[in-house]
Amino acid sequence: MQFIDQAEVGVIAGDGGDGIVAFRREKYVPAGGPAGGNGGPGGSVYLRAVTRLQTLLDFRYAHQFKAGNGQRGGPKNMTGAAGDDLYLDVPCGTVVYDATTQELLGDLVTPDQVLLVAQGGKGGLGNRHFLSNRNRAPEHALPGLPGEERRIRLELKLLAEVGIIGLPNAGKSTLISALSAARPKIADYPFTTLIPNLGVVRRPTGDGTVFADIPGLIEGAHTGLGLGHEFLRHIERTRLLLHVVDATAEDPIENYHIIQQELQAYGHTLADRPQILALNKIDALDSATQADLVATLKAETDASVHGISAVTGAGLQPMLQHIWDTLDPAIN
Repeated sequence: MQFIDQAEVGVIAGDGGDGIVAFRREKYVPAGGPAGGNGGPGGSVYLRAVTRLQTLLDFRYAHQFKAGNGQRGGPKNMTGAAGDDLYLDVPCGTVVYDATTQELLGDLVTPDQVLLVAQGGKGGLGNRHFLSNRNRAPEHALPGLPGEERRIRLELKLLAEVGIIGLPNAGKSTLISALSAARPKIADYPFTTLIPNLGVVRRPTGDGTVFADIPGLIEGAHTGLGLGHEFLRHIERTRLLLHVVDATAEDPIENYHIIQQELQAYGHTLADRPQILALNKIDALDSATQADLVATLKAETDASVHGISAVTGAGLQPMLQHIWDTLDPAIN
């Protein structure tokens, strides 16, 4: 399944039905008054957040959606049927903007949360509404009003508590696979991860915490280089960043700073988010080199550093406990 996290579509609410001109024609009411019914209201367009979707793929090829029109009024003061409302399902985490004005219309984060994006038109008034002392037999009615029409931009920001970041080939996908049931594509070349991957990691209590592994960032990602810039929005909602650094890289310290610079340049307070450093692939180093590198990273970054191996599982449990301890105040 393709991962689509942006879409722009047109939404058109239904037009209100026309009011009509009609008069009472009962056999024993020779001077029947006006009895034209109102038109029914047009249907509205709503977005609805659902948990069964993880992508905006449904909006990739369908670019316009319209609710039903209201029906015209009937005789004997009968109001026309209302137009059918249209509900468009989107993934939880979808942010909605007016594509013309860039106004934020809503942020759908809760399952079954609903957002009105196009209001149906009001039904027109039948001639009974124009009865007066001067005009006992009004011959006019009002047409229904058109439904609201607008273009909206949908932007998906994944709902995860922990965002896994790092340079390509740092071992992020291997790590999320080791921690959860997620099975992302893993290979020994840059940009193996082309889309964000979500994994649910179980706590000792049995509760699940969602981790998001985003494609590797490179220097200049905030300007659009590489793949990472497209997906940085998916860690905007996270409470904690798990920064994975390759212990076997030529310069792990420099790699750490590259990611920090990209977070700072992207903005949205990402650089200020709490971070835990995971120095990965320590199984490829001897114990003395491991200790020296961990100590250097701690001194250089003033951050919490865990030496781990996503392949062998070394160091994962202490790192996870640190994550739970960091998250608990925010969750509770």
